[in-house]
Amino acid sequence: MSDDYKQSRVIRLNQLASTPTQDGILPVSPSTIWRWIAQGDFPKGRKLGPKVTVWDEYEINQWIKNQSKEGEHGN
Repeated sequence: MSDDYKQSRVIRLNQLASTPTQDGILPVSPSTIWRWIAQGDFPKGRKLGPKVTVWDEYEINQWIKNQSKEGEHGN
């Protein structure tokens, strides 16, 4: 296993998205995250139960890096 995989954690939506009372990893609302998923623009995450979805921290960090690279190229 790679070191990145060993150190990876899961992230819940309340840690990922921002709300009026709490900052998240991303400066967007939970509904924006769900819209991006529906559009295929964001990692889907994994269902742990009917109301619990988590995302792999490594996958989210990779997605953020990719977004930064696209922004640098004007895409």
